[in-house]
Amino acid sequence: MRVEAGGLPELGSGARDPAGARRQRRRRQQRRPAMPSAGAAAQPAPSPAVQGLFEACREVFGASAGAVPSPAGVERIKSVLDSISAADVSLTRNMSYFRRVNSNGIPKITYLHLYECEAFSIGIFCLPPRGVIPLHNHPNMTVFSKLLFGELRVKSYDWADASQDSTDAQLQGARLAKVKVDGTLNAPCATSVLYPEDGGNLHCFTAHTACAVLDVLGPPYDDGSGRHCQHYNVSSSAPSAGDSKPLPGDDGYAWLEECEPPDNFHLVGSTYMGPRIVDN
Repeated sequence: MRVEAGGLPELGSGARDPAGARRQRRRRQQRRPAMPSAGAAAQPAPSPAVQGLFEACREVFGASAGAVPSPAGVERIKSVLDSISAADVSLTRNMSYFRRVNSNGIPKITYLHLYECEAFSIGIFCLPPRGVIPLHNHPNMTVFSKLLFGELRVKSYDWADASQDSTDAQLQGARLAKVKVDGTLNAPCATSVLYPEDGGNLHCFTAHTACAVLDVLGPPYDDGSGRHCQHYNVSSSAPSAGDSKPLPGDDGYAWLEECEPPDNFHLVGSTYMGPRIVDN
């Protein structure tokens, strides 16, 4: 996905871009804590909550040999996230982030960038009521999501056959996925975690009310490392019987096919003005 403002991790856009152009933009991702622009008010001093999250992520992902931290590491980050509130990152429901719409009245999603390095990233998605983050994947990544406030509809999937060759999936045009979560979160609630092959690695969000979602991605998206952010549609028809196994006989499965980001999906970047992160 792509952010419409420059200098932020590419997380989404409705624009149609050649794959090569998307890769070039992703290589220009900012890999340092976000800083206020010239003339902007200074960020508040570090807070124990935000700094503690950064330090936990640095230690846990720094010690991880792969995309999935140890169980103890996962629990440590979850515990820190569970203790963080919207006040800790200087967010309130009446901020302009939660009222942004385009000229057609379609809500715009705002991304606040806190930190990114090669091992992990921290950011906040601000969704106005009716805001949608469409179905997308997190290849070879572990992702922590904490709903800071609001009511958020979540639908997520895992691939039914995680070992399926990607070339085969492209040839058949759709790939079988199993529904992992299909429900509504109401803050306060526990932090959710998704893994490369479990936990709902492909998900979409729909905001029923103004919502703020604090995300930790480990490692972040990076085309050069094979972690492309790909969007998906739920296919209206299954591949032909000669190309794949039949759909299991319940509503817990769906055929997903790759697609471009929807035209009405707008993700814009804004400067994070909450307590800063100190990377010593």
